[in-house]
Amino acid sequence: MERQVLTVLELNSRIQGLLELDPMLRSIGVQGEISNYKVYSSGHHYFTLKDSESSLSCVMYRFQAVKLRFRPENGMKIRAFGKVDVYPRDGAYKLYCSSIEPEGTGDLQIAFEQMKAKLEAEGLFRAEHKKPLPAFPKTIGIITSGSGAAVHDMIRILGHRWPMTKLVLLPVRVQGVEAPPEIVGAIRYANEFKVADLLIVGRGGGSMEDLWAFNDERVARAIYASQIPIISAVGHEPDVLISDYVADRRASTPSNAAEIAVPDWRDIRDELDHLDIRSRQAMQKKMDYLREHLDNLASKRVLNDPTVYIDNRRLELDYRAEKLLTAAERQITVKRRSFEMLGASLDAMSPLRVLSRGYSIAEDEAGRPLRSVGELRPGGRVSLLMSDGQADCVVEDIRQGDEIWHPKN
Repeated sequence: MERQVLTVLELNSRIQGLLELDPMLRSIGVQGEISNYKVYSSGHHYFTLKDSESSLSCVMYRFQAVKLRFRPENGMKIRAFGKVDVYPRDGAYKLYCSSIEPEGTGDLQIAFEQMKAKLEAEGLFRAEHKKPLPAFPKTIGIITSGSGAAVHDMIRILGHRWPMTKLVLLPVRVQGVEAPPEIVGAIRYANEFKVADLLIVGRGGGSMEDLWAFNDERVARAIYASQIPIISAVGHEPDVLISDYVADRRASTPSNAAEIAVPDWRDIRDELDHLDIRSRQAMQKKMDYLREHLDNLASKRVLNDPTVYIDNRRLELDYRAEKLLTAAERQITVKRRSFEMLGASLDAMSPLRVLSRGYSIAEDEAGRPLRSVGELRPGGRVSLLMSDGQADCVVEDIRQGDEIWHPKN
């Protein structure tokens, strides 16, 4: 029997036809670990799904990939759903994926964690980027569904707490694929036209699927870029979404957002009453002090008799003059005693005092005191100073020890 010979394309097409006849391969789910994950410029996703013993090439076309709510990564364990087919051109069979879901944790939770990590790394959650809320907002913009219970609760609470504030409703869809673009558009509109000085963005409770619009990256970046402070008010107390992290303030519920946005006018009234009482008490205390001080001044003699001040100063002047005079006399006495003591010491050392006791002083012809006989010469003239006068003498003999000098004839 002659063997049938096919072209490569004919063989690949025949295999493709056989695969199409197997209903299981037309709709199948395969679990494994992602590797070699790549996204091409065309938007198609290519990766390998593997387990401990084998691997399978997979592709996910762009129109299917845009529905993914999380970002597949290498090493992630997933379940891929689709059909097994052969591309006749290269003869390799692949799993053509229509959807992907992670094993264990749901795809929404993984998408949330991935988005949170990405935006946190970019700094969108940092405290220094948070804008302070106005203490008394003149106009509040509410971005939420116009027909939900949340908006009616916020309007009621805001009107009850601070009726002076003007409210502007910017109705948007809050779930579904249309919700993120509408929320972003409302935030940008409010900023461009400055419709309010505070925005509340949120909705009532629901499933994670219902609240997903507030985990959208576009919404997060619009909140971050807003020049108007934003309160994020989504769901119930346990619900924490990406918008809560980015917003300037997070409210546990829409009703709580209304409580955060404005003060209660009754609390302000009570505070003003308290401040009024304190200011009155402070003013009364000040008046009492000034009145007492005035009474003290009024009772002083200087106000009743102006001459009293002058008389008191005159008495003080006399007192000080007397003290100065006493001090001067005391100083003179001390100086006089010191002078007398110095005079007595000087008198005791005076040569005149020595002469009065019978001594005399010999001087040469020049008036210099003679201290030694060596200064004399026979026939020389000497003056003797005594207590009551002076005598001029001629030296006849000079004795120095046992020797005697006579003047030469």
